Amino acid sequence: MTYVFKRLGALVAVLVVSSFIVFSGMYLAPGSPEQFLVQGRTVSPEVLTSIRAQYGLDDPFLIRYWNWLLEVLQGDLGRSLLTQQDVSTLVATRLPTTLFLAAFAAILIIVFGVGLGVLAATRSGAFEKLVVFGSNLGFAVPTFFAALVLMFVFGSNLGWFPVSGSGEGFAGRLWHLTLPALALAFPGIAVVARITRTAVREEQGSEHVVMAIARGVPRQFVLWRHTIRNSMLPVTTVLGTQIAGLLASAFVIEYAFTLDGIGSLLVNSVQKKDFAVVQAIALIMVLAFGLINLIVDLLYAVIDPRVRLSKGASAR
Repeated sequence: MTYVFKRLGALVAVLVVSSFIVFSGMYLAPGSPEQFLVQGRTVSPEVLTSIRAQYGLDDPFLIRYWNWLLEVLQGDLGRSLLTQQDVSTLVATRLPTTLFLAAFAAILIIVFGVGLGVLAATRSGAFEKLVVFGSNLGFAVPTFFAALVLMFVFGSNLGWFPVSGSGEGFAGRLWHLTLPALALAFPGIAVVARITRTAVREEQGSEHVVMAIARGVPRQFVLWRHTIRNSMLPVTTVLGTQIAGLLASAFVIEYAFTLDGIGSLLVNSVQKKDFAVVQAIALIMVLAFGLINLIVDLLYAVIDPRVRLSKGASAR
C-alpha cells in the first residue's frame, strides 16, 4: 500500500510539472498571447487592453498559471479561442472516439503481439520466420503509410470496411474503426511480438524450467505455469509503453481516416493556434500516460510476487 501511495504521489508531481510546461508553451511561442487572440486582425490599443484584462494577461506569469491550475482542478479547461466553446465540452464530444480507437488497438496489441510472440518462441520453422519478418516489417513501415495501404486494399478495393467516419453505436464504431485500429496497433504488435519471443526463449533455457521438464512435469504445464508467466515482466513493460503511446499516435490515424477524435482536434488546434484546446489535450495525454504506467507497475506484483516482496522490503 505504501508503494501505491508513493506512485500516486509521483504521478501527481509529474502532472503538476507537466501542467506548468504545457501552460508555459503558450507564452514561449513566437508573438504575444493577445496577437494570437486577435488572429492577425488590426485592432485598436483599447481593444488590446480589454483583451489583456479579460484573459488576465496583465497579471504576473505565476499568478496566471496558478489561476489556470485552480480552474483545471475544478474541471474548467477554459474556452476555445476560435469557437468560444467550453473546452471541457468540446473535448468530451471527441474523447469517446479516441478512447474506443485506443482501446481497440490495445486489445489487438495484447492478443496478437503476445500470442504471435509465444507461438514464434515455441514453434520453430516457417512460422517463426514469418513472425520475425512481420515484426521487422512493423518496425519499418510508418503508421501513416500502413493506414494508406489498409485503406486502399480493404477499403477502396475490397470494400470490406469504411475508410472514413467513426460510426454510431458499438457495432458501428467497431466496423468503422477496425482499419484505423489495425494501422494504429501494427507497430505495437511488431514490438511486443519480438520482445515476447525473446523473453519466452530466454525463459525456456532457464534452470528451473529445464529441471521441471527433467523431473517429468508436463511440458504444457511448464510452459504456462513457469515459462510464459515468468517472461511476462519485460513484456508487460513494453505493453505499457506501447499502449500509453497510443493516444499520442492516434492523431496521425484520425487525420488519415477523418475521425472526430481528440487527435484530429489537436492537429486542427495546433494549426490554428487554439492554445486552450492544445493545453487541455496535452494534459489529458500526460494523465493517461501516467495512469497506464501506474497500472503496469502494479501489475508487476500480480505477475511476480517477488516484486511485491522487494517493494515491501524497500518500503520498510
